[in-house]
Amino acid sequence: MRVSIQRAEGPVSGRIIAGFAVLLLVLLTPARPAAHDIPVDVLVQVFLRAEGQRLHVLVRTPLAAMRDVDFPTRDGIVLLDLRDHDRLDAVLRDAARTWILPALAIFEDGRPLDAPDLAAVRVSLPSDRSFADYDQARAHMTAPKLPAETTVAWNQTLFDVALDYTIASDQSPLAIDPQFGRFGVRVVTVLRFASPGHPERAFEFRGDPGLVRLDPRWHQAALRFVRLGFDHILDGIDHLLFLFCLVIPIRRIRQLVIVVTAFTVAHSITLFAAAFGFAPTALWFPPLIETLIAVSIVYMGLENIVFASGALGLGPGASPHRRWMIAFGFGLVHGFGFSFALQETLQFAGAHVVTSLFAFNVGVELGQLLVLVILVPLLSMAFRYVMPEKIGVIILSAVVVHTAWHWMIERGSTLGQYDWSMDAITLARGLRWTMVGVGAVAAIWLLSTMKTSRAKSGSQGEE
Repeated sequence: MRVSIQRAEGPVSGRIIAGFAVLLLVLLTPARPAAHDIPVDVLVQVFLRAEGQRLHVLVRTPLAAMRDVDFPTRDGIVLLDLRDHDRLDAVLRDAARTWILPALAIFEDGRPLDAPDLAAVRVSLPSDRSFADYDQARAHMTAPKLPAETTVAWNQTLFDVALDYTIASDQSPLAIDPQFGRFGVRVVTVLRFASPGHPERAFEFRGDPGLVRLDPRWHQAALRFVRLGFDHILDGIDHLLFLFCLVIPIRRIRQLVIVVTAFTVAHSITLFAAAFGFAPTALWFPPLIETLIAVSIVYMGLENIVFASGALGLGPGASPHRRWMIAFGFGLVHGFGFSFALQETLQFAGAHVVTSLFAFNVGVELGQLLVLVILVPLLSMAFRYVMPEKIGVIILSAVVVHTAWHWMIERGSTLGQYDWSMDAITLARGLRWTMVGVGAVAAIWLLSTMKTSRAKSGSQGEE
């Protein structure tokens, strides 16, 4: 019995020892970086050049973004093997067909282009700067390839691809739907397009931007920016809260039209000014505007509370009849806030910048009208069936003030971390906008004085 136990334990012990040996061998063997690892930051550079009936496309990406591709290596598992150019070329062409071609959907006059000719593929050193412009990049694609003795890690090289599409004309409207977002965690695409008789257009976007019209017609640009303005006002909770505070105490149609029109005119002025480069470019300017937007909401909410308290006999109160002047003043601030949403998207306007700005404002106004159409009846019903109007104004305004107060504190803290030093250009722009503000205040005061004088004259004439 004792002998049989020893014989049974022998094979078990051998398997355990063999298992430990295999595990030790795996741990001590150098491992190649996993082919499926997703790069964190990826820069994709794309050139498109329309010439006659051909559209030339050049693409540069990090080779590491071509995942699950077995690139030939040497001297272990890291260095890219450049000795067999034919084998490497075949692997690179497979990578281009697997990753690059599916990520490029190009349309001519709304029709998708046929599959392109894969003109050339190659790897480049990370120090290569040939993609600074199209001509250098095109020449680089036909230049001699890297020498066989070049020492470079496979996951540190650049992957260059040249494609040729057939098009009907180099004057046809072209559009592209780039889908490079799957190349990495954070993907930035820099795209440059040129055609005969037109200046080169540059685009920069993150992730997948959807359909991009390379040279949009005016109505295409207008439609895109109407949607952008509409979506922006509905997504901008701070702008909506300011609008909410504006209309809580005044829901008559005539007063609403005056107040909303004043707000619209004001933010249109600063939006256009910022789009044409008349706004400060200092780093502290965007957080300053965001802080002032929060301040505007706090102010409007407190004014509502003061007005309602006066109407209840709790204090002197305040009149909402001149609210259009306040809406105009704060509208200048909110216009700069709107302009921040256009900093990256105005590149899609093509040659129709002014049209796109008008369209963006139209989208904003449509969004505001939608909010007012829903908000005004709800407020009327709430003040009629749920709570007295004056009490409701105080409660709703207090809730808004509470929220905006926290925004003001947080944004103010962020603003305090910036360096407030100004160069001559920023100082000049600041003085210019100060003069504009003083002029706007003077114009508002003059209009208000004329209106008051007219009202007094009318009342005296009736007497």
